[in-house]
Amino acid sequence: MRTPSSKSKKIAAAAATPVAVVLAGALVWQSSHAAFSGTTRNSGNSWSTGAVSLTDDDAGTARFQAASMTPGDTETKCIKVTATTDVPGVVKGYTLNAVSSAQGLENYIKIGMTAGDGGGFGSCSGYVEEQTVVAAGTSLRSLSQIDEYAEGVGGWTVGPGTTSRTYAITWTFDTTGLSQAQVDQLQGARTGIDIQWELQTD
Repeated sequence: MRTPSSKSKKIAAAAATPVAVVLAGALVWQSSHAAFSGTTRNSGNSWSTGAVSLTDDDAGTARFQAASMTPGDTETKCIKVTATTDVPGVVKGYTLNAVSSAQGLENYIKIGMTAGDGGGFGSCSGYVEEQTVVAAGTSLRSLSQIDEYAEGVGGWTVGPGTTSRTYAITWTFDTTGLSQAQVDQLQGARTGIDIQWELQTD
């Protein structure tokens, strides 16, 4: 038998090395592959914010348009506020855009507000009072100081879903205690205010 030359020994050694690597890889694969397996998954995880909506039934119309008032005039009107929300929250009322008059008419327009059920912007028919929101006899000037949510009145707690509440607002032109000359000074005066409801979530 012939003894392999040194050149043949080098070729044989080179050829044997890749085979050894492939066999080692096969052994690792076989040892990490299970005969049986099972998995479970918690799919579809996602996060989204809730939605809130607050509307009233005034159709963009002012609740009061009192012109040519005389002392002692009064009026009551209602408005229904509806909250639609995915999360709990609290609705409060406050004022914006107060209009002062040179004569101080806002001191003599007295406001009272209650909250309850039934009635709406078109009519207070069927309204049932449940809560006093603003004490009767509060001047428009005093009411104008409640001008942000934190100070708001009539806190109404709402839960997920759609709920409504009706507010009845009464104004009176009250000149009690004024002399005729002081009353006469109020002629031609004009004042105004916006009443806003806001829903904030817990």
